[in-house]
Amino acid sequence: MSQDRINPTTGLPEGYPFQRDWELTPRELKALIDQRAPLVVIDVRTESERTLASIANTLHIPIAELPARLPSLREHEADRIVVMCHHGTRSLRATELLRQAGFEDVRSLAGGIHLWSMDIDPSVPAY
Repeated sequence: MSQDRINPTTGLPEGYPFQRDWELTPRELKALIDQRAPLVVIDVRTESERTLASIANTLHIPIAELPARLPSLREHEADRIVVMCHHGTRSLRATELLRQAGFEDVRSLAGGIHLWSMDIDPSVPAY
């Protein structure tokens, strides 16, 4: 994805298979953060990945731990939840898991932290 050209209108790489019902773009997440909208961002990457690059104020739950941690997330069941990973694959799986568990307003961050770094905050290292 690092060599892909970003569409100036959408902020997504050209040809990205965006799934509106399952994802939101980094620009949409940035707008929610800037608006201070009620929001929980769950980072499902490993601790070593978070050490390399992260976004402030995210909740860290590695994807392998997510099923066991569902009870502790019930307090956020009515909240808007955005799940993120490196490129968006694990976060889509986590989004599906959360939806199957009854969480309704859950979306994956399209392109993950990598696209966040490319389009929103270049101070976040790409890896």
